[in-house]
Amino acid sequence: MNQMTISSVLRLKGRVKFILPLCLLAVVPSMAQTESDPTIMTINGQPVSRSEFEYSYNKNNAEGVVDKKNVEEYVDLFINYKLKVEAAKEARIDTMASFQQEFASYRDQQIRPSFITDADVEAEAKKIYDETRLRIDTAGGMIKPAHILILLNQKATAEQQRQAKERIDSIYNALKGGADFAELATRLSDDKGTAKKGGELPWITKGQTLPDFEKVAYALEVGQLSDPVLSPAGWHIIKMIDRGNFFPYDSVHADILRFIEQRNIRESIIDNKLAELAKAAGGETTAAQILDQRASEMSAKDSDLKYLIQEYHDGLMLYEVSNANVWKKAAEDEAGLANYFKKNKKKYAWEGPRFKGIAYRTREAADVKAVQKVLKGLPFDQWADKLRKTFNNDSILRIRVEKGIFKQGDNPIVDRDVFKTGATVPPSTEYPNEAVFGKKIKAPQDYQDVRGLVLSDYQEQLEKDWVAALRSRYTVVVNSEVLKTVNNH
Repeated sequence: MNQMTISSVLRLKGRVKFILPLCLLAVVPSMAQTESDPTIMTINGQPVSRSEFEYSYNKNNAEGVVDKKNVEEYVDLFINYKLKVEAAKEARIDTMASFQQEFASYRDQQIRPSFITDADVEAEAKKIYDETRLRIDTAGGMIKPAHILILLNQKATAEQQRQAKERIDSIYNALKGGADFAELATRLSDDKGTAKKGGELPWITKGQTLPDFEKVAYALEVGQLSDPVLSPAGWHIIKMIDRGNFFPYDSVHADILRFIEQRNIRESIIDNKLAELAKAAGGETTAAQILDQRASEMSAKDSDLKYLIQEYHDGLMLYEVSNANVWKKAAEDEAGLANYFKKNKKKYAWEGPRFKGIAYRTREAADVKAVQKVLKGLPFDQWADKLRKTFNNDSILRIRVEKGIFKQGDNPIVDRDVFKTGATVPPSTEYPNEAVFGKKIKAPQDYQDVRGLVLSDYQEQLEKDWVAALRSRYTVVVNSEVLKTVNNH
């Protein structure tokens, strides 16, 4: 967008209309909404407060912003933004169900957290703890076993099964003879994760491990050793290290809070509170209406929140209206793109020639000419689809192709065969035959050759034309005296 000083903005008769004569504009008295927050401008009759302008200006010119603007330069950009929002309102974009749903979703992200307190989260954490403790303790509590494992594949041969049984029996006999469990686990267990800890597993509850292992483990007393146990993992010898009830609340409190965050349980708490508030209102108020009311209350107290929500609301509308008038419109206007290119052809001249075509490799030498025969006379934009259907339409890919408009240095095959640079082409054993097909051109032949550039420029032109039309359609009044007080009051 053009950067303008405030003086140039004030002279834009065709783009910014003023109700009062220009000679009087500089001394327009404050069109105050309140004494502390006067109106800085009106757009299509809608007042814009100084605080709203300051919020937008300060946010878009904060530390770290590359293209910072001073206040006078920013006025023109802000007016353009507001004019587009007015156009969106006129197009009734804010009445669309899809818009309302997306906006409500964002706004509610800012408002919903106000319905939950730390006490609510703590109560939920305690509820989760109590339910978990009751379930675990009723089912037999927690156990901390150690084991020595000899792995045995479920598809093991009879000989492998015999050898595994011999190993576990040998270890068991050694333990019965007084060998140290932790020392044998460290040296002989195939569970390397627990072996370095003397075979110790973490505290477990029922349902956390293999049923065959669990059944035997839960039957052991502290210090007791099991006979060899066969599970789908192999042979185990289990020693019970300790057992008890569920952990104390304080020791798992942080874990439960993480669980609440990860499972999005906060949102469920909020949903429940909204449902309770709606019920308390006798069913005459919905959760959505409660959120609307809370949003109004919070916005009235917090101007930053008010403008953040408004910014998203207007931004959504701005996207939709800009897409309709600029981005999508340009992308789909092939005739407009072609005409724009024709009028501005010199703008897209190249510094050097290009090769418009393909660089390709084939498995079979015969396919080199076959490719060229298939493409001869076919429009360039149809080449890729034709090659795919002809040569790569089954499980065997007969060719590898790179299609485009190449300058020197883009592709080694093109460099060697078209630009004659003597470039070295890396060999390929799978696709040993290399070739090019197309033609060398000095300048873009049509807009498709430089479509990305043309599209960007055409969108910029549509943007300028659209903004000029909006400035002619809508009245804009800027209060220069209030403007001088921005960030200085």
